[in-house]
Amino acid sequence: MGEKKTRARRKRMTGKERREQLLGIGRELFAERGFDGTSIEEIAARAGVSKPVVYEHFGGKEGIYAIVVDREMQKLLGMVGESLTAGHARGKLENAALALLQYIEESSQGFRILARDSHAASGTGSFASLISDIATQVEHILAEEFKRRGYDPKLAPMYAQSLVGMVALTGQWWLEVRKPKREVVAAHLVNLAWNGLSDLESKPRLESVTRKRRSE
Repeated sequence: MGEKKTRARRKRMTGKERREQLLGIGRELFAERGFDGTSIEEIAARAGVSKPVVYEHFGGKEGIYAIVVDREMQKLLGMVGESLTAGHARGKLENAALALLQYIEESSQGFRILARDSHAASGTGSFASLISDIATQVEHILAEEFKRRGYDPKLAPMYAQSLVGMVALTGQWWLEVRKPKREVVAAHLVNLAWNGLSDLESKPRLESVTRKRRSE
């Protein structure tokens, strides 16, 4: 009797509901095992449907993966973009760091998928390209700050990549340890970044290279 009721509930699921169910299951499996470690059979089994149902909705696991990755990227980019809409330069960097850490904390499955380095099947590029997209949102803030302090604003994209990469890689570490709290992690990251930016040399040189040249 219970089995019949379960089947009845499944039959009442709309196409949209089934699609979202399969996407949710795919998201879980991709986070656990990655793209290559996940199979259509597992997705179908967890959903309680046959493989043809999955193919009908997505054409294969590539279709599910592409949508999952795109959704996660858009969510993260949206959170970071929103964090940069108000405040002074340091405040914006603080907000951006907090937004990235908040995404990692609240969407850990999604971040695991992105941080695995998105599979070519996603059609949306790699984790490195995601970092680049976030850095693009940050670089104009640095460019303005560089101009104000008399530094070359053309170097802002490079510094933006460095800063975002630092936060993202620290986030990968923090995802596993979850200590200290995200506000503390953000404070220390911004402390390192901001105080480093505040005391930039206008024309930095590698001391070891300079000493070597002098000795030759």
